[in-house]
Amino acid sequence: MAFELPKLPYAYDALEPHIDARTMEIHHTKHHNGYTTKLNGAVAGTDLDGKSIMDILSDMDMNNAAVRNNGGGFYNHSLFWEVMSPDGGRNPEGELADAINDAFGSLDGFKEKFSAAAGTRFGSGWAWLCVHKGGKLEICSTANQDNPIMPGIACEGHPILGLDVWEHAYYLNYQNRRPDYISAFFNVINWDKVSENYAASK
Repeated sequence: MAFELPKLPYAYDALEPHIDARTMEIHHTKHHNGYTTKLNGAVAGTDLDGKSIMDILSDMDMNNAAVRNNGGGFYNHSLFWEVMSPDGGRNPEGELADAINDAFGSLDGFKEKFSAAAGTRFGSGWAWLCVHKGGKLEICSTANQDNPIMPGIACEGHPILGLDVWEHAYYLNYQNRRPDYISAFFNVINWDKVSENYAASK
């Protein structure tokens, strides 16, 4: 079964003014679609054909650049779209809120550390909020399309929230102002979905 480009759970303009419609459309239909197509090509006819993306990533041959880059790009963007919402920006609640307070002192403490991870990632990459078995949270970042599911990368927790800091994710609206883009992201985080991810992963 070939991997398919997931549909967005909202319209391209739904996250405005924080993330503009043109960027969303290009990001989804060109970049994510490209990773999906190239991933299918990279696994076709190999022993990875038919495996889930989680199985592929967790047992990744890190020397297989085509699967590493495109598998990461496919998974990372699939998570990225889900953790945003036009109704985002409300504070997390329940177990996730407690875990954030335990790990970072407060929601503001989380935002400060997450912003630093995203802002100091040199070049292209991602910032992640990850959960370890037992529910402990950790923030980390990865280069390019790598993610913490891959062996030997970053904090090796399970990502429940990710922010794309490749320039294509923000350049049309924010140009080189990555910190402004990071700040805007907090206004569209779908904390209900992140809470679901937390409950399923801890």
